[in-house]
Amino acid sequence: MSTDAPADAPGNSPAAKDVRYLLHPYTNGVKHRDRGPLIMQKGGGCWVTDDSGKRYLEGMAGLWCTSLGFGEERLIEAAAHQMRQLPYYHLFAHKSHDPAIELAERLCAMSPPSHDGPMDKVFFANSGSEANDTAIKLIWYYNNAIGRPEKKKIIARIKGYHGVTVASASLTGLPANHKDFDLPIANILHTGCPHHYFEAHEGESEEDFATRRAEELDQMIQEEGPETVAAFFAEPVMGAGGVIVPPPTYFEKIQKVLQKHDVLFVADEVICGFGRTGEMFGCETYGIVPDMVSVAKALSSAYLPISAVMANKTISDAVIDNSGKIGTFGHGYTYSGHPAAAAVALETLKIYEERDVISHVKQVAPRLQAGLRERFAGHPLVGEVRGVGLIGAVQLVADKAAKTPFEASQGVALKCADLAHDHGLVVRPLPGDAVAFSPPLVISEEEIDQLLERFGRALDDTAAWLSQAAA
Repeated sequence: MSTDAPADAPGNSPAAKDVRYLLHPYTNGVKHRDRGPLIMQKGGGCWVTDDSGKRYLEGMAGLWCTSLGFGEERLIEAAAHQMRQLPYYHLFAHKSHDPAIELAERLCAMSPPSHDGPMDKVFFANSGSEANDTAIKLIWYYNNAIGRPEKKKIIARIKGYHGVTVASASLTGLPANHKDFDLPIANILHTGCPHHYFEAHEGESEEDFATRRAEELDQMIQEEGPETVAAFFAEPVMGAGGVIVPPPTYFEKIQKVLQKHDVLFVADEVICGFGRTGEMFGCETYGIVPDMVSVAKALSSAYLPISAVMANKTISDAVIDNSGKIGTFGHGYTYSGHPAAAAVALETLKIYEERDVISHVKQVAPRLQAGLRERFAGHPLVGEVRGVGLIGAVQLVADKAAKTPFEASQGVALKCADLAHDHGLVVRPLPGDAVAFSPPLVISEEEIDQLLERFGRALDDTAAWLSQAAA
């Protein structure tokens, strides 16, 4: 199979070497051979610049993650200082270091509370995928520890996104993450997606829809056997599955079902955590009382890889006691709580507090949410505009009245995102032809206006492209 570079790329250029040597995540490899990469070389604030010198407003904060924007000197200095002092150490076999200790304490203090009080222990990993994979293992370990070896099934949601490791990709409810990977693995189940726009029955109110989704979950647990169902995973707002905002009363009703059947709730805050929804955590926005919480991305503003799983006291006590019986807790990563990453995460959390980033989000988010709705809800290609805080999506449809989606083969959202690049804006196409927005939390109102204006031009260009294709 050919690995030639794009026809116009010199043989030893970075673009040619990219095509020759890199296997890109979430990329059509065949198309990549033809079109090659968009190579970014520098960033500042909410902007990035490619290797041709063109600037782009980064409307996705990278991958939902660069919350403080690019070039934050305090984070750079935190990493450099820690690198000079202790560039690496581990947490295995009773070893520790100050950045991991302080970060764990701070996360427990600020985390969403559980039914038995604040989160009690933190386990560090390197990505959201690893954090959720760890959460699954902790759940299984916990139930073995307390004498419930049959209580192992875990329920996630269709269109939910929880990562790409074998277990976390099994939780993820998107076809591309399962197809030809032989996933999902056993004991992972999926219940319905809470997307009222596409999933509601005709005339069904949002609250009635929420009731039905909760009843479906209840029925699934009863059919599987409550004694076999261990946990439920959910993002407060579903991110990569389409920026799907839960309907009113949804989580209230879901939690009653989980409590009824003694099923743990794991809140995946990888995207929503640290201000994205307008509160420090999405759990606060939607009244979620979790048993475990996974975080990543904005934990370090993505400057260095780090993630964490937080567990309540009931779970952590059982895990610790069981490790005593076995002789060790046989799980961990070489880079768990890496000192440089932990130092950067600590500085990130300090900046959120000192600059009151949450208040800034609350101030500017209405401009994004109102702007998306006012400018695009009436556009002939747009079926729905949805979002909260500084996360949103525009749903592209072939027929507004019938809510008819485009054929996947048309790649309409992908084309729209490419056209946005032409106008100096980075957005993300999602499965089902949604286009997502998740700018750095430090974005200004003026930059939001630029984001809206540039996307408007890309959307009009998309409509013209479709018209030309149909002619």
